[in-house]
Amino acid sequence: MTQIRVKICGLRTVEDVQAVASAGGAYMGLNFFPPSPRYLTLQEGRSLALAAPLGLAKVALTVNADEATLDALIEAMPLDMLQLHGAETPDRVAEVRARYGLPVMKVIGVRDEGDLAELFDFSTVADQIMIDAKPPKDAVLPGGNGLTFDWRLVAQRRWLRPWMLAGGLTAQNVAEAIRLTNARQVDVASGVESAPGVKDADKIAAFVAAAGAGPGARGAPPKLR
Repeated sequence: MTQIRVKICGLRTVEDVQAVASAGGAYMGLNFFPPSPRYLTLQEGRSLALAAPLGLAKVALTVNADEATLDALIEAMPLDMLQLHGAETPDRVAEVRARYGLPVMKVIGVRDEGDLAELFDFSTVADQIMIDAKPPKDAVLPGGNGLTFDWRLVAQRRWLRPWMLAGGLTAQNVAEAIRLTNARQVDVASGVESAPGVKDADKIAAFVAAAGAGPGARGAPPKLR
């Protein structure tokens, strides 16, 4: 049986990191987008990154970040992956990957079938793809809005790179989402919170269990060959 890998995004405390590790999460997401309720300063992010146990992949979420921002991020803390969650182009993804030598995950928002072409475009340059619900046009945040999309759009499809399903997932619906899409990796932020930006250890444990993941799902993130 294939082990599901879970990413818990938007951690803000060392206790959050411990909860993800104890539950058997594979990735911990650190949010460096200032408008988000999950935003971390560089010092806060460094503290959490240093608290991560071996095998828990540290992922930094940025939105349309420039070189100065990314340089500061890389210098401040040990990271395993960069997550680009803005309007970055395929060329920009390739630039970031070449400059920093870290695996890059590009997030693609999906609302309808017309959005799927981007998945193929980015799968030639990114190490991983995250398929998320496309936010409303007036949304402040590009993700973490608790919105789902029609999972049938990506059901049983294959992409050139490993991919991760996101968007409105909870302990109550993640098993069904995995069944419909055959996703092998899932991401959650708001679905394991008691309030915006406040993680709940019990919800984290319940989500990881419902996804069918565990400590055996850990390991180094896949890299582009």
